[in-house]
Amino acid sequence: MEKIDINGKGIRWGEFLIKSGLALCTLISLITTLVIIAVLAKESLAFFGHVSPSEFFFGTRWVPLLEPSSYGVLPLVWGTLLVTFGAAIVAIPVGLASAVYLSEYASARVRSIVKPVLELLAGIPTVVYGFFALTFITPLLKVLIPNLQVFNALSAAIVVGIMILPMIATLSDNALRAVPDSLRQGAYALGATSYEVTAKVVVPAGLSGVMASFLLAISRAIGETMAVTLAAGATPNLSLSFLESIQTMTAYIVQVSLGDTPAGGVAYQTLFAVAALLFLITLLLNALSQYFLNRFREVYD
Repeated sequence: MEKIDINGKGIRWGEFLIKSGLALCTLISLITTLVIIAVLAKESLAFFGHVSPSEFFFGTRWVPLLEPSSYGVLPLVWGTLLVTFGAAIVAIPVGLASAVYLSEYASARVRSIVKPVLELLAGIPTVVYGFFALTFITPLLKVLIPNLQVFNALSAAIVVGIMILPMIATLSDNALRAVPDSLRQGAYALGATSYEVTAKVVVPAGLSGVMASFLLAISRAIGETMAVTLAAGATPNLSLSFLESIQTMTAYIVQVSLGDTPAGGVAYQTLFAVAALLFLITLLLNALSQYFLNRFREVYD
């Protein structure tokens, strides 16, 4: 059905409703983001009214719930970076190798089987990964490393690496498959081997998408909550060892969110200060991934 306006042009109500619905969804997303930022900013500013920014950002003791209190966030940031670094070591080589195999070497039949199975890892709940690390990975590692603690950064890093592996493999595979076949055929015509075509032509041509997948996966690892809460423990620690218990920013947020901390106090406001810092870190990584996409993107006619 159409409605005729004063200019004689028809208005398609179906298209109008679809456009309005899409605009409404966009507006809801924007408003939700702004509200989250406003809440984090309001509570964080209240927190910094009691605690100096220098103590928060550069302090080395994090004891906000006990007396004497200390609000140095570095142990939480270090724990987060330790798990993220370990997860990147696990996921980036395996994910990139999987993407190269799927895009360059796997047959259509193998690809149709392997890729859905690989992507199935992304659908497993994170709490399941946490219990998997606690009941399987940690006991297995203790056979090899007897002095490994029950809660440790190594198990958390391994399980988070497994979690972000599908993201790296899928996004990198899409980036590599977007490289035109004409570049591959041109390299083969010049006498290049299959390895040289992959390493010196395809991967450099798809570098922007590959790097963006790395950064997006790292930001996913930084924001992981339940797996690291169950596997890594709740001990704010500045140790370099992967064998000890640590606490990440997300794990602390879970700890405060359990409801044992009275609302309105400084200890409660640390939840928002840590969440705001986590938000800024992930925002920076997402902006960096967008920069890599724009800076190194190859355009083919």
